[in-house]
Amino acid sequence: MPGENLTRDEARERAALLSVDGYDVELDLRSAVADGDGEPRTFRSVTTIRFRCSEPGASTFADLVAPGVTAVTLNGKDLDPGEVFDGSRIVLEDLAAENELTVDARCAYSRTGEGLHRFVDPEDGEVYLYTQYEPADARRVFANFEQPDLKAPYRFEVRAPEGWTVWSNGAGELTEGGREALPQKGGGGRRAGVWRFAETKPISTYITCVVAGPYHYVTDRYERVLADGTKLEIPLGAMCRKGLAPHFDADDVFLVTKQGLDFFHDHFDYPYPFGKYDQAFVPEYNLGAMENPGLVTFREEYIFRGKVTRASYEARANVILHEMAHMWFGDLVTMEWWDDLWLKESFADFMGTFAGVGATRFKDAWITFANRRKAWAYRADQLPSTHPITADIRDLQDAKLNFDGITYAKGASVLKQLVAYVGQDAFLEGARRYFKRHAYGNTRLGDLLSVLAETSGRDMTVWARSWLQTAGVNSLTPQVLLDAEGRVSELAVVQEAPESHPEERPHRIAVGLYRLTPGGALERYARVETDVHEPRTVVADLAGAEAPDLVLVNDDDLTYCKTRFDDTSLATLREHLGALTDPLARALCWSALWNLTRDALLPARDFVDLVLRFAGRESDIGVLQMLHAWADSALVHYAAPGWRETGAELLAQGALRELEAAEPGSEHQLAWARFFATVASGETDLALLQRLLDGTESVDGLEVDQELRWAFLQPLAAHGVAGERELAAELARDDTASGKRHQVRCLAARPSAAVKAQAWAQVVESDALSNALVEATIAGFAQPSQRELTAPYAELYFAAIERVWRERSIQIGMDVVRGLFPSLQDSPGTLRSADAWLAAHEGAAPALRRLVLEARDDLARALRAQACDAEADGR
Repeated sequence: MPGENLTRDEARERAALLSVDGYDVELDLRSAVADGDGEPRTFRSVTTIRFRCSEPGASTFADLVAPGVTAVTLNGKDLDPGEVFDGSRIVLEDLAAENELTVDARCAYSRTGEGLHRFVDPEDGEVYLYTQYEPADARRVFANFEQPDLKAPYRFEVRAPEGWTVWSNGAGELTEGGREALPQKGGGGRRAGVWRFAETKPISTYITCVVAGPYHYVTDRYERVLADGTKLEIPLGAMCRKGLAPHFDADDVFLVTKQGLDFFHDHFDYPYPFGKYDQAFVPEYNLGAMENPGLVTFREEYIFRGKVTRASYEARANVILHEMAHMWFGDLVTMEWWDDLWLKESFADFMGTFAGVGATRFKDAWITFANRRKAWAYRADQLPSTHPITADIRDLQDAKLNFDGITYAKGASVLKQLVAYVGQDAFLEGARRYFKRHAYGNTRLGDLLSVLAETSGRDMTVWARSWLQTAGVNSLTPQVLLDAEGRVSELAVVQEAPESHPEERPHRIAVGLYRLTPGGALERYARVETDVHEPRTVVADLAGAEAPDLVLVNDDDLTYCKTRFDDTSLATLREHLGALTDPLARALCWSALWNLTRDALLPARDFVDLVLRFAGRESDIGVLQMLHAWADSALVHYAAPGWRETGAELLAQGALRELEAAEPGSEHQLAWARFFATVASGETDLALLQRLLDGTESVDGLEVDQELRWAFLQPLAAHGVAGERELAAELARDDTASGKRHQVRCLAARPSAAVKAQAWAQVVESDALSNALVEATIAGFAQPSQRELTAPYAELYFAAIERVWRERSIQIGMDVVRGLFPSLQDSPGTLRSADAWLAAHEGAAPALRRLVLEARDDLARALRAQACDAEADGR
């Protein structure tokens, strides 16, 4: 990986020297279905780049990661590939004012989801291809200048196997013989080999895209009359593997797509600029989705093979809208370098929820945002690797790791705060001016701040310095003083910052006062918005209010902070959390209680108790599923070891109780069934799962479909009840790509030393598995019930990770370093081993050290929480 790195300084130097006029890229993908001879499969890639140089005679380089280069021609002169190509760069010397570079290369198909990924469907043997490049993997497919600020138009020509359909960013054009290459409804398309695509608008390398194979393809159309009276027509397409076609609800995908296009056209005043709008759901995808203009790619898990809850549909809609927002924030206007990644990701994350609430059936999406997305941000912002939203990105490895909870969810939270700060109208007008001023160009932080200053009339520099250029999360705690008559004499908000990041920030917040009604409900009776700037801010407008049972200092979730409670409020929540009538307030309280647990201020068993007593009354399915995940984490990582068995029994009993009480056939019933499978460990629980699987017992209304069958098999495999024979039989029942991933995870979960040794070897010592099967094997390897079984691998982990990082792709390296860190060996000894590795490897790749440091910090946090929980033993 180090040889493939690119530094910010190198990129800036090259950008100052070059401007790119266009690319012609020819790919020959017929080898994708050719018979293999045991050698790695490659494809031919021929790229012609037209570019200008501001300093004739200067030297630079083009990027290409490929097994070999056949020919390099610069301005009509043949260069020796052996002299100019080193495996990742092509040296270009004595440049002219105007240049043309042609590179004929043998590029490799990927099995890691980076570059051109090749997938063979085990169900029918069909081959599917797609590209994924962010931040810098287009160079694995064609020669280029791989940095976001060297934008250019692209023309792609693809020679594909007979019977395939090919898509790219541009629309299909006429091919040899006058036959049309535009894909047809149903995935037919033409059967000849050459596909040519219209030239794109100027875009960055990392958002070019090719998808090819026998995909199932469905079409629709979006139409809109613009303000000037012209008609905008956007061809819509959606595709997936043929094996998933029976499950593909394309109508709902198109519904959300059209709603999103309406919403963004209403608010952005800039018509969608990239022609068609295809959406491809592809196998073995590393990300949620990618915003390639005209051809968005998604992980195919967003096509649901079984019954899922409304939260899953909401999540898919959010991702569709997030990627659509990128068409403007990121594709039309692109950050200059990855320092300003937030200029696209934070905005898209905010806009996904903003548009979801404003345009779709998911009107409660801000509740999901407050409960789920911000939890991701809070965790990332308390790690030692936390960074400002506008980060210091030195190179591509830094960039890869900064697709994190800070860049996405904290950035989106801060934008929500910004909307409260400047007003929605000023914010959206700023966006409109930003698009028109910088269309097809590249920007930095100051470019956005200047238009927001124009539209809001506010000086944005102080806000930006506090929120975008500093790291860490502040805590807001209410202080309530009552007078002799029991009314509020003073209510203040105390702002605290961690020692490591002592910045106090301006917060626009709403303070809500809640009280118990005679009927037992916990309802808000007063609300005041105020600005918090100082360590202690008095909310004067609440003086004289009736004494509250609960004070919520970030009511309506206007700011980004950790919410704390005064003693009275916390006591109220311990007894009446389920009585909160407002679902957003309830979600905020749950989130605050989880933060208290993670910060070792609330014993893990107390959080589990709150879930057992009140989660059954949670109406929002997304919040309920988040509570299930948090309760499981509390038990596995934060509970005192001596209480884990008791806690597991309590959670299993509670989950079963709620499963049996839930409305038959409801999504809550499904959620509790999945949670019961997650926490089941006792003999009685496992026997019930087995009976539900074989049909000798049932729960009224619960359909045990194929996905739920695998969910039930996982704990049975982990506890030795289901073995290789049973898992093979289940795979025969579900002989699909999804079934194979499930089987691999369950096989690795079996409680056997030989199984663990095999799983470890498959992931750490071999690169034979695809990215999806690496992920599945890692997920099965470390089971909470098998701490002793996996203990020997802690030492092996620290001995292997530097070699893995050096030899494997960065994606697989990240998966291994994160996924196999011995977090279940939660003892001071493991902490000392991590510290020893860090001390002995100061010269290791900074990105690798960051991953180990983050995992080490999570372990230290777990140990503090366990100590807090142990102190609760004697209460």
